[in-house]
Amino acid sequence: MIDFSSLPLSPALAPGLDALGYTTLTPVQAQSLPLILDGRDVIAQAPTGSGKTAAFGLGLLQRLDPALPYTQALVLCPTRELADQVGQQIRRLATGIANLKLTVLTGGVALEPQIASLEAHAPQVVVGTPGRVQELGRKRVLKLGKVRSFVLDEADRMLDMGFSEPITEIAGRCAQDKQTLLFSATFPEAIRELARQLLRDPAEVTVEGAGTAPAIDERFFAVDPAARQKAVAGLLLKFAPASAVVFCNTRKDVDEVANSLQQFGFSALALHGELEQRDRDEVLLRLANRSCNVLVASDVAARGLDVEDLDAVLNHALPGDAETYRHRIGRTGRAGRHGLALSLVAPREQERLQRLETESGVPASLSNAPLATGRPAQPPLAPMVTLRIDGGKTDKLRAGDILGALTGEAGLSGAAIGKIAIFPTRSYVAIARQHADNALKRLEAGRIKGRRFRVRPL
Repeated sequence: MIDFSSLPLSPALAPGLDALGYTTLTPVQAQSLPLILDGRDVIAQAPTGSGKTAAFGLGLLQRLDPALPYTQALVLCPTRELADQVGQQIRRLATGIANLKLTVLTGGVALEPQIASLEAHAPQVVVGTPGRVQELGRKRVLKLGKVRSFVLDEADRMLDMGFSEPITEIAGRCAQDKQTLLFSATFPEAIRELARQLLRDPAEVTVEGAGTAPAIDERFFAVDPAARQKAVAGLLLKFAPASAVVFCNTRKDVDEVANSLQQFGFSALALHGELEQRDRDEVLLRLANRSCNVLVASDVAARGLDVEDLDAVLNHALPGDAETYRHRIGRTGRAGRHGLALSLVAPREQERLQRLETESGVPASLSNAPLATGRPAQPPLAPMVTLRIDGGKTDKLRAGDILGALTGEAGLSGAAIGKIAIFPTRSYVAIARQHADNALKRLEAGRIKGRRFRVRPL
């Protein structure tokens, strides 16, 4: 057992360690932190909950000079939720560092306030998602040329989500002599290739419990091209995943498949590049809160998509390359859960299937795709309905206020209320489908925090 007190850490980090109750190092910290403090690039294989945030957080804070008014450390995370968590933990570790500015930069929120904050005072530490950091870098408002600590957290998830190109671009914007730290739950070849591109003579760290590849059941189904839509519905009805993403190769297919699935009774939504940001955010929110059970998307539109407990991925058609296929199916089977990948294969796509077989070394057997013949008697609707409330953070609304209004005046049980999301001017609450009409009527007739707000179902 190694104590933090034995490491050559700055005295300014002691208050943060005390506040978090950290005394002894976890295995990933014991193996990686001495290397990080020594200035080495590190590639570390570590599962969620292993203490890796403290390892790279202490490392980047150790190298930081809070007196210098520019960005010195950048942490990239796959999702907004993880970026928020990482930002909070680094802030707590930095309790003893005066005048430190840390900014979290993610998509799903308005761009203008982020630009204004960066222009007013550059943060010494940035934690963000690749898409938003790339966008702000291109606008020249996020200046990364003096970044000395560059961290990729859960790098395998970021690659699965299609962030390889943004990561490479962002790394190129940082200082050439930066220290790069890559943390990943698994070390597939794509991660090793990324490490070869970005890291210099890295030390490799592996801790017990890491490296388990997701368990994904891959199945392939022969289909006549004219029957693809019926086959998509047929597979979803046969396997009945609680949540699924259907990938299409073209925007036209996205719209047509989403419309087709709606006709078959699914709570299906389309995600494509022409959606406004707010509409995109609402689609992803409805998938995450279980009021949409099938998302139909193109690869470009789905970049950054990461939904917990995604039961299945379905390929409307095989993509043109194996890497895209792996990115697609990598969205299911997360966190030790079993995943399901279903792919339709038309005669013209046999060559693509052969390439996948060659890459994996596992022969793929083809079954005939089941075809849906009509709308089922019990439509496969999502279990929840989302209500949008035209009030949010600027109105001082909190999740507890909405919950109180629903369980108080509206008389709903807590079990009927799902996820609540609060944005600057809007809020969203998921309601069990059988209670949605009652909740809508009660909220329209009642008050939240003593005020009336417009409410409508999505």
